[in-house]
Amino acid sequence: MSLDPYRIFDPEPKLRALAYELYEQVQNLPIISPHGHVEPRLLAENPPFPDPTELILIPDHYIYRLLYSQGIPLEKLGIPTLDGTPVETDHRKIWQLFADHYHLFAGTPTGYWLAHEFSAVFGIHEKLNSTNAQSIYDQLSACLAQPEFRPRALFERFNIEVLTTTDSPSDDLIYHQQIRASGWPGRVIPCFRPDALFEIAKPTWRQELAALEQAVGNSISTFGDFITALEKRRAYFKTLGAVSTDQGIETAYTQKLSQNEIDSIFQHALKGNVTPQEAQLFIAHMLMEMARMSIEDGLVMQIHVGVLRDHNRQVYSRFGANKGCDIPIPTEFTRNLYELLNAYGNDPRLTLVVFTADETNYARELAPLAGHYPAMRLGAAWWFHDSFQGMLRFREMMTETASIYNTVGFTDDTRAFCSIPARHDLARRVDATFLARLVGRHLIDMEDASRMIRALAYDLPQKVYKLN
Repeated sequence: MSLDPYRIFDPEPKLRALAYELYEQVQNLPIISPHGHVEPRLLAENPPFPDPTELILIPDHYIYRLLYSQGIPLEKLGIPTLDGTPVETDHRKIWQLFADHYHLFAGTPTGYWLAHEFSAVFGIHEKLNSTNAQSIYDQLSACLAQPEFRPRALFERFNIEVLTTTDSPSDDLIYHQQIRASGWPGRVIPCFRPDALFEIAKPTWRQELAALEQAVGNSISTFGDFITALEKRRAYFKTLGAVSTDQGIETAYTQKLSQNEIDSIFQHALKGNVTPQEAQLFIAHMLMEMARMSIEDGLVMQIHVGVLRDHNRQVYSRFGANKGCDIPIPTEFTRNLYELLNAYGNDPRLTLVVFTADETNYARELAPLAGHYPAMRLGAAWWFHDSFQGMLRFREMMTETASIYNTVGFTDDTRAFCSIPARHDLARRVDATFLARLVGRHLIDMEDASRMIRALAYDLPQKVYKLN
């Protein structure tokens, strides 16, 4: 297994040469990761990674969702259950099962990331298979025992300039405090993610509200109390470097409710008798509130739209959320964002970054919206489209209407720490491929392309997320 230096690029010699020339200009630029799910504890405590299975397979739903689709139970992959019932704990046995099915990942982005991870990060140049599974496990284990493979050392080796985590509003951010107090110069910052507090119809909402009350040190009995508490927590997140908020929502529907309407819905939620329509209206109103708050405190507002979470209820009830069974759904933006954009979209103090898993929307609505409203930017090709073909389609459908300068560059959105350089390298190669094609057609020249490739790899995420 070797990583061809021309991978991803078009095979036609002239385009391949142009793409490689562009890629070389950004290959070694620092990585900015403005949205992701790496646990801050890793970088606060800096422990050695336990073993290859714990590092590579168990945290990564991209891997085990495909294995599950082939009939392999999650129990056999060591995925923890909510009720603590037994799962496989022999990590060598789990690794062997993974290796036996490694061929399934050929042609997928996960297969590409894993090849890069094994080769570039760990120096393994054999393709994983049933025969060599245990010897590769031993090689990986030997690496993980060395100081240079601890999280902070890898952070520095990966040339990560900024890494953003995802955190609940009630989180005390103790690990972020520890990172700062340690004197280590790595920049790891939180992101304010209030989804659970806005989903008032869920049985866990009162528990989430109680955690928020504890975090702010007072009771919350009115909607006004709720808003004040959120504003306090946003301010606290900023003291530890936060530059953004994020929400995962099924639809982008926004609506400003009257004070009486929102107060009434909040009281119904406190009593546990909120209707589905009220729950939807509450989120619609809270999107308006979040935009208002972002104008006031400067935090970038991100929304991730268009996924039906936890579609497989059997998996959700046994293993919980984020276990690879979230499915994209059609999404509308022009009408749904109408109220928010007309209220706040012309205000230069707001930055609204919109992601979607519905790629049919790119050219139809999102590119025209971002190509007009000063506040709106397009998030990168997300989740199921975080791939060679997916990112290329994103650029092809967005650029002519929105311009690359109304996008945010690349966002890796990963839980798998060691895949970060692979994901950013793939994005830089895809962008080089796309721009080389424009140069080859004489739509832009190499001066334009050089400026654009740097913007996509580094300048845009730094600027949009206010990281300089």
